Amino acid sequence: MKWNKASLEQYVQAKEYVDTLVIPLSPFHLSQDNDLKKSAFQSELLSIFSSEIEKELTGRIMLTPSFNYLKKSNKETEANRLNEWLDDAKTQPFNHIFLVTFDAAWKKNEEALNGHLLWLPGIPSGDLHSKEMHAFIRGQVEQVGELIQSYW
Repeated sequence: MKWNKASLEQYVQAKEYVDTLVIPLSPFHLSQDNDLKKSAFQSELLSIFSSEIEKELTGRIMLTPSFNYLKKSNKETEANRLNEWLDDAKTQPFNHIFLVTFDAAWKKNEEALNGHLLWLPGIPSGDLHSKEMHAFIRGQVEQVGELIQSYW
């Protein structure tokens, strides 16, 4: 289920079956011109990947909007802010919470998070509409889908 009106109406009716929350972690910055294109590409890729995970595991997963943060911000501070999201989410019957990111900096603060961090190695650029990119995304979705299912 996605974060839209129709899905949320379904969720309210069937929340006992939707026990897994997926939150994409997306860095944002405008301060480094030479890095903007890469950051935007990875944000788009993360959005596509997260949507594909939701499609793959429809019926058990709620996909939230991305948790956006400044790339240069203190991850400890951001972990506290993210944990506020997670505490709010735990008022619902979510037994499993997964945080998906291409940002390896989160690994240093993984222990402080009240969810399972899924760090994926990102690729710096490419054509999001190419057959190769679709194959790459498909392969990652299958592997991460299996990992999520292992928690069920």
